[in-house]
Amino acid sequence: MFKRLRYHIAVFFSVIGPGFITAVVDNDAGGIFTYSQAGAKYGYLPLWTLLPITLLLIVTQEMCSRMGAVTGKGLSDLIREEFGLRTTFFVMVALLGANLTNVMANFAGIASSLELFGISRYISVPIGALIVWLLVVKGTYASVERIFLFATALYVCYIVSGVLVKPDWKEAAIYSVKPVLFFDTDYIKLLIGMVGTSVAPWMQFYLQAAIVEKGISAKEYVESRIEVIVGCVVMTIIAFFIIVACAGAIWSVQPREIKDSTDAALGLKPFGQYAYLLFCAGLLNASLFAACILPLSTAYTVCEGLGFESGVNKRWREAPVFYWLFTLLIVIGGGVILIPGFPLVRMILLSQVVNGMLLPFVLIYMTIIVNRKHLMREWTNSRAYNAVAWTSVAVMIGLTLALSIISLRDISG
Repeated sequence: MFKRLRYHIAVFFSVIGPGFITAVVDNDAGGIFTYSQAGAKYGYLPLWTLLPITLLLIVTQEMCSRMGAVTGKGLSDLIREEFGLRTTFFVMVALLGANLTNVMANFAGIASSLELFGISRYISVPIGALIVWLLVVKGTYASVERIFLFATALYVCYIVSGVLVKPDWKEAAIYSVKPVLFFDTDYIKLLIGMVGTSVAPWMQFYLQAAIVEKGISAKEYVESRIEVIVGCVVMTIIAFFIIVACAGAIWSVQPREIKDSTDAALGLKPFGQYAYLLFCAGLLNASLFAACILPLSTAYTVCEGLGFESGVNKRWREAPVFYWLFTLLIVIGGGVILIPGFPLVRMILLSQVVNGMLLPFVLIYMTIIVNRKHLMREWTNSRAYNAVAWTSVAVMIGLTLALSIISLRDISG
């Protein structure tokens, strides 16, 4: 029994990476802003959403990782093979648009976090872009994954800053399990946004591509599934502490809307220099991390879907389209932030609309594919799991459509 346990532990550490990285990086600049806004404006009330969000995330991530392990193919590959090139092309175009705006948001996070320390964005953004580019172009999958795992460890900054603020832990515990709904447009919009920022289309494509490139097969899938679930839980814990930190530092003093993530960091300043600095460090790390993952995810997705070679283990001459697309996304994403007066907030809203339109289609394709026996053999969903999966699809369709309608109204208004 001890030998079997030791074997499973060894396999778990050999497969750790894709699920953990995908879930944790979901707390990017946009996610941090959304959770900070939740705590600053509504205090502890939105905490109850984190439990159903975690369930939704686990369901979608588990299906993707299982498909990657069993078929040895990325999600784009499977969509192209099962639904045709035309469908794949439209999904790729929509995903490319959504991811590009998210890349811009993360370079904005790099710029704003360092501007708090007097470093101009005209210095921080080009340097950040160069670091991101060199990391992927000059590295291998193993070296890149090790750096990504180190970056996930730095998210502990949010946990420490939340503790330093000394929030009302009793209230936090109560509202973590007590649903609170009231008919306030901004509150409903925020709740939808919390779901939208936690279960994004790019995550499904990146996770499955990473599972395939790492070489995880059905034999290691039990341990891989545990890693996926652990990553989802860690993502929720980080989100919890971001909300709690802003509830304790901002809402408890004077409830208000925040302009961006750095506004939240400044709100922590009266509670100690360490709380403020750790929040800023967390924002910089999250933005730099996501500015690397999102272009990489997009390059994987598009190249798989359209049949081009892809992968960090391949050299430039072996996968030129993959590396050129990755480079182009970084150049555009970082370059746009340097344009004076660029309407970044409007672009972030637009990216939410595109995500809202794309996510239901992606979830439907995933659930259909994972139930096809000629692909998944005995690894198809059980009836109970299908019930959870389709319920999750229905919930996500409803929420993302609502988010799209509200965001479109805000953009037109």
